[in-house]
Amino acid sequence: MQSCNVFDDFRRDITYRIFRRDGQIGLTASLKDVFHDIQVDISVDPQAMIISAASVNFLRHPTEDCPGVAKAMTRLEGTLIGKGMTRRLMEIFGGGEGCGNIRTMLMGLLPLALNAKAAEGISDQDEMLAKIKRELTGTCAGYPAEKNEP
Repeated sequence: MQSCNVFDDFRRDITYRIFRRDGQIGLTASLKDVFHDIQVDISVDPQAMIISAASVNFLRHPTEDCPGVAKAMTRLEGTLIGKGMTRRLMEIFGGGEGCGNIRTMLMGLLPLALNAKAAEGISDQDEMLAKIKRELTGTCAGYPAEKNEP
């Protein structure tokens, strides 16, 4: 008889949402699996692209120590969304005092603020994608820097 464990059929769902709230870019993320139900809430100043507020709520967690990482969320306030952000997230949420799940959530969530800023004032989806491409050129493989042909 084959042994069974929870990871024989494991599912983890991560959901991201972007919206406007009181002149700020609002970002939320949730991570749910058999062990976790975590909700992250971030506010970003759209002009400076700086995090103005950050919080996390651990609704379900595998150990009593997990919610202790919530106090580190305030250290995100003042962080620039852009160059150096990955290093900052490792600084705050890496190691034995950090949380890999929060880090994973934020790595997917925070760059969406750049998309929201790039798409400001545009309601047509094709126009929005063209502007996002222009604004994000050179930031990732999906938007490569223009190649100089000889």
